[in-house]
Amino acid sequence: MIIPVTSAVGHGPTELSAFDAALVGAGVADRNLIYLSSVLPPASSVRIVDRIVGTPGGWGDRLYCVMAQERTSTPGAQAWAGIGWGQDASGRGLLVEHHASDERSLRHLVSNSLDALCRNRGIDLPTRGIAIAGAECTGEPVCALVVAVFEAAAWRGVRRFSRHEREDAHRGIRVRVASRRTATRR
Repeated sequence: MIIPVTSAVGHGPTELSAFDAALVGAGVADRNLIYLSSVLPPASSVRIVDRIVGTPGGWGDRLYCVMAQERTSTPGAQAWAGIGWGQDASGRGLLVEHHASDERSLRHLVSNSLDALCRNRGIDLPTRGIAIAGAECTGEPVCALVVAVFEAAAWRGVRRFSRHEREDAHRGIRVRVASRRTATRR
C-alpha cells in the first residue's frame, strides 16, 4: 500500500479559509476527510509527494487520512504542522501528527511521540521519516497542513450523474431522477 504524504500552506481572510486553501494546495479539497488513528499496515510504503495528484474518489466521497494542521491569525505568530512515521522491515508502522508554534518544538514532539509509542508497544521502528509545513502570519491568517492519504470510498446509495447531467444542472436545467440508471429532463 502506497501512502502519499504532502504538506501545504494556505492563506485567507479567516483561519477557516486559510485551512481550505491549504487543503486545495495539498490536493485533498472536495472530499470528506475521515481521520485515522495512525497505524500503518504491513507492506506500507510512505512517500513524500509535492501534492496529491489524482486524489482518490470524487466530490464529497470519504477520504481516509492522517492529518496535522495548525492555524493562526496573530501577526508575527507561526503555525507549524507535521507528520512523522516509523516502520520496520515489513512496512508496518506508526504515524504521529503534531502541531506547534515553531519548527524546533514540532520536531521534538514528533520524535518524542514516536519513541513513546514504540515503547508502549515494545517494538522497534528503525526507519523514520517526517513531513512538515510552516508559515508565519504577516497579517492574513495562515494554516500549515500535512496529510497522509490512505484511501477513498464513495457513500452507499449515492447516485453519480453523467457529465451531460452535471452540465445540464450547471446551466439550470432541472434534472429529475427517474431511476438509479436514468434521468429525464423537465
